[in-house]
Amino acid sequence: MSLAMTWDEWARHDATALAARVRAGEVSPAELAAQAAAGIARTDPALSAVVEVFEDVVADPLRDGMDPAGAFAGVPYLMKDLGPTLKGRLQEMGSLLMRGHRATADSYLAGRIRQAGLNIIGRTTTPEFGCCSAAENPAVYVTHNPWDTGYTTNGSSAGTAAMVAAGVVPISHATDGGGSIRIPAGACGNIGLKVSRGVFSIAPAASDLTGLVSIQGCQTRTVRDTALFVDRCRGGAPGEFMPYWTPAEPYTDLIRRDPGRLRVALSHEWGDYRATPHLVAELEKAGRVLESLGHKVDWALPAIDFRAAFAAQTDCYIGNFAQTVGNLIAARGLDRPPEGLVEPINIGIWEEGRHISFTDRARMQAVFNTTSRGFGAFFEDWDIILTPITARPTPPIGTTEYLTISDNPSVRDWFSNLWRNFAYTPLANLCGIPAISLPMGRQESGLPLGIQAQARQANDGLLLQLAAQVERALDGKWNEGRRPGVHVAG
Repeated sequence: MSLAMTWDEWARHDATALAARVRAGEVSPAELAAQAAAGIARTDPALSAVVEVFEDVVADPLRDGMDPAGAFAGVPYLMKDLGPTLKGRLQEMGSLLMRGHRATADSYLAGRIRQAGLNIIGRTTTPEFGCCSAAENPAVYVTHNPWDTGYTTNGSSAGTAAMVAAGVVPISHATDGGGSIRIPAGACGNIGLKVSRGVFSIAPAASDLTGLVSIQGCQTRTVRDTALFVDRCRGGAPGEFMPYWTPAEPYTDLIRRDPGRLRVALSHEWGDYRATPHLVAELEKAGRVLESLGHKVDWALPAIDFRAAFAAQTDCYIGNFAQTVGNLIAARGLDRPPEGLVEPINIGIWEEGRHISFTDRARMQAVFNTTSRGFGAFFEDWDIILTPITARPTPPIGTTEYLTISDNPSVRDWFSNLWRNFAYTPLANLCGIPAISLPMGRQESGLPLGIQAQARQANDGLLLQLAAQVERALDGKWNEGRRPGVHVAG
C-alpha cells in the first residue's frame, strides 16, 4: 500500500501540523487514517495497545460524523476503551465480563471530539474498568512499553500512551481518576494534562458530581496539541450539575507567551511516601531547568494530613468502583461479579464497597474539603508544585502487586501498596486541581520519567504556559530527542 508520507516524515508531524497539511490540500483525512492504521499494524504486534481498528471509518472518515472543518481537520484519534461511548461501537472496558458490549449512544464528549475534527479510528487498551496500574491481564491483553517491551506502560490509559509514544498517532484519548493520564504519559515520554473540574463533560450517563475524581483528556507529544484539544473539546452538556468554565483567552494563544516569574515548590515527601533517590535527583534537575528560565524554585509542601487524604481517596475509589461493578452486573441480571470474568481485586472492591453508607461518604467528603482547602492555602504562596510522576520506577511486565489480578486478600492493603508507587497524582483528582506530566526526566532503566506540575484550580492555562516555555527551551526535544525502541519510523 502506498502511504502519503514516509514514516520519518509522519513522526515529525504533530496533530496541528497534520491538520495544516490537510487544509493546504496536501493530504486528505482518508490518507491520514490509512497511514495511522498502517502504523498500528506496524507496531501493535510488539505492543498490544489497540483493541480494535474501525476499518469503516479508516475507509470513510466522515462516516461517524467527524467535522472536517474542525480545528484538527480529520487527524486520526484513538479512544481509550473506557469513558466516552460511541454509538454502535464495542466498549469492553478491559474486562472479560464486558466482551461484546455495544454502546447505544454517543457521549457528549465523543460529539465534541468529532466536532473538533478528530477522526476516531479505534480503541486502545485499559485495565479492567480502569482500576489499576497497567493493562496487564494475560486473559485479556498485556500492553508493553514501546521504550522497552519488558516494561509496562503503567495505566490506566495504557494503549493510548504506547500508541502516542510509538509515533502512530500524535494525539489519543485518556482518562484520569487518580493519575491515569499522567502516570502512563510519564512512563512513555508523552505530555499528559489532567484538567481542572468543569472542563470536559461526561454526560449524559454521569456528571462530575457522580464521579467526583474522574477527568477526561488526552495524551500528545506537543504542548500546542494539548492546548488545542482543550480549547475545542471543553464545555458542558445541557443539564450539568455544575457550571463549566472557559478561560478569558484560548490556550492556543496563551501558550505563545512565557509566564511571569513563578514560585515553584519542589516536593516528594508526601506523608508516608517518598521517591527513590534517582527520581529525586531527576526532580532536582527539572527544578534547575525552571530556575534557568527565571523561576524561583525551593522545597515546600502543603500543610495537609496526607494520611487522612489517602485514606479518603481509597474510600472514594472503593465506593465508586463498587458502584461501577454493581451497575454492570445488574444490567446482566447478576447479583454478584462472576469469578473468572471479573478480576479478583475488583471483586474484592465490590465486596468492600457495596455497603458504604451516606455517612461514610460524608466523612470522606469532609476530608476532601480540608485537603482541598490546604492545597488552596498553599497556592496563595506558591504557583506550582513540582514532583516526580511516580515515587518508584516503572515496573517490569509481570509485576502483579499493582494489578487487579493480584492475589492480595485485602483490597485496602492493595490500595495502600498502590500509593507507595503512585503517590503524587491522586490528590489532584481529590482537589479538582490541574496537573500535567512533562517528559523531562529519565529512569535508571532508560524509560522516560514524567515530571508533574500542579497548580491551583482553573489555572490549567498556567501549566500549559510553563510547559510551552520548557518545550521552547528544549527546542521541542522532549526525552532528550530520543525515540522509543518500538516506533513507526524504526
